[in-house]
Amino acid sequence: MTTLATSGFGLVAALAWNSVIQETVNTYIKPLVGGQSGVISLLIYAVIITFLAVIITLQLSRLEQKLK
Repeated sequence: MTTLATSGFGLVAALAWNSVIQETVNTYIKPLVGGQSGVISLLIYAVIITFLAVIITLQLSRLEQKLK
């Protein structure tokens, strides 16, 4: 039950960060690279998400090792 609740909260947090990052890219990156920046904005968004996923996964792995 704890794993299910943790996964649910993790999904909600991920969706919230998804919205924040999308809005940041739309507000700050798109004006810098121009109106036809769809692919570039999506690439920047994907890089940010990938970076966050790697950092969070590494931190969780380290925490799990410490708890064992």
